Formats: sequence, structure tokens, C-alpha cells
Amino acid sequence: MLTRTAHSWRDDAAVPPFDDSRPLIVFDGVCVFCSRSMRFIAAHEAGETFLFTPAQSPLGEALLRHFGLATGDFETMLVIVDGKAHAKRDGVVVIGRNLRLPWRWVLTAWQLLPGGLGDRLYGLVARNRYRLFGRYDHCVVPDPRWRARVIG
Repeated sequence: MLTRTAHSWRDDAAVPPFDDSRPLIVFDGVCVFCSRSMRFIAAHEAGETFLFTPAQSPLGEALLRHFGLATGDFETMLVIVDGKAHAKRDGVVVIGRNLRLPWRWVLTAWQLLPGGLGDRLYGLVARNRYRLFGRYDHCVVPDPRWRARVIG
């Protein structure tokens, strides 16, 4: 469960400094589905909106800890926008709002699902993602076109 902290990660000495002028997506870098999803987002976003960091990176792990999420068994990506963290269904909706059509409509349709149902569907895929889609032995090197946007 995502916890709201009383202080910003900017005040948390355990979180390495990073460019937070753009939304940041923390994703499971060894998950085939998650890595392909980040490539999909980079290819279909409206402009170069997002920065990305693997959950296995020092920055990713520090942000997960800061927001009270597990660092060894990732159950959600984390989308940080304007100082606010979004997870599960809400994270999908935030990403969807920043994609080009028709993908914006597809992902923001998750907004129509009640929070509990959307989070349960997200959790079902998240818990089974390695079995369904596979797992890399290590974080994959991103496409050269967006490598500079992977931080951490």
C-alpha cells in the first residue's frame, strides 16, 4: 500500500537527487512486461513527458522505501508527478493522460473502473507478470532513442 509521507523526497537524505521537473515512472526493470510497457510509453507519449528509473536502481529503491513500498517484491509501478506519487490504477490513468490518441482513451478508460476493481485487476497482473510474460536476468539496456531519459 502506498503511504503518504509527511515530507517530500527532496527532504529525505536517503533519496538521491534527481530531475523532478518531469513525471518519473519507477518500474520493475527485470520484468519483460514492465520493460516493454516503458518502451511503449516512450513511443506513444505526447512529447518527451516522462523520465524512467528501474525499481532496482538506487533511486528507484529509495523512492519505493520513501513511499512505504516493498523494494524486493515489486507490486506496482510508481508514477511521481508534481510531488505526488501514484500507484496501480491511478498510475495507469496518469500515464494514459500523457499519451497520444487513441492510447490516451484506452488507458484513461481505467479511470471508469471503481478504484478497488482497477487496483485488483492491476494486482492480478502484477503478481503473475513473471509467469505470464517472463523475466530478464538483469535490467535491459533501453532503446538508444530514450536512453538519456532513464535515470537513477
